[in-house]
Amino acid sequence: MKGTLGALTITTKQAEKLEVLPHRQVSPHLENCCLRLSATVSYEQAEQDLAYLTGIRVPAKTQQRLVHRQTFALPAIEQPIEELSVDGGKVRGRTPLGEECEWKDYKAIATDQRMLANFQNKAQLIDWTNEQSLSQPVVGLGDGHDGIWNIISQIATSEQRLEILDWYHLVESLHKVGGSIKRLNQAETLLWQGQVEAAIALFSNCQRKQAKTFCEYLRKHQHRIVNYEYYQAEELYSIGSGAVESAIKQIGRRVQLSGAQ
Repeated sequence: MKGTLGALTITTKQAEKLEVLPHRQVSPHLENCCLRLSATVSYEQAEQDLAYLTGIRVPAKTQQRLVHRQTFALPAIEQPIEELSVDGGKVRGRTPLGEECEWKDYKAIATDQRMLANFQNKAQLIDWTNEQSLSQPVVGLGDGHDGIWNIISQIATSEQRLEILDWYHLVESLHKVGGSIKRLNQAETLLWQGQVEAAIALFSNCQRKQAKTFCEYLRKHQHRIVNYEYYQAEELYSIGSGAVESAIKQIGRRVQLSGAQ
């Protein structure tokens, strides 16, 4: 039998007996169901899915209010953090009616145990990470974006931190240079072994703008370009920031729904 959430609420006395919050129309279990659905689909779709699964209709606006009144505790980590990676995504902010929508950045940090994302509050990401137990060294992985390294540079001390440029982004940047396939393959082999100066020398006579930009990129991140071949063979550390990129994709599936703001 299907029903719609009505005006009946739990009194204070009833709430004490049931050990739940008073003046609620939604049970703790039903509220958790709403939150789980709203984490993956729009509020309108959550309303429809909940009605199909339980026979109870909780309006989309109520679904939204349930989410907004939550206070989510920051995740706790029991073991020292050995690796972390940082990346960013886009979320569309609400603008006044008639104005063009704005896409704004958010940042996420993924450790080998937990993930945390925050919109326009990167200080929370940094403070939360530094409050955890960190290994010696703690590895920070990221692509070439300055915003990512600005966050990683504030985690632990420079002596404790080992920064590694994501290998897959490095190769992607290399192949944007174009030109001779043979030279690109030679450069990739050298970079795989951490030989930055030798890789730069391959492009010394190349006048392409892309080549000059790539050489500047290599010089900028030279201290983050390691011997990837050795690291992978010895299984020392990760060479890619796939963990945080996966998290960004999961978040994107919710915050970038069609029409969502």
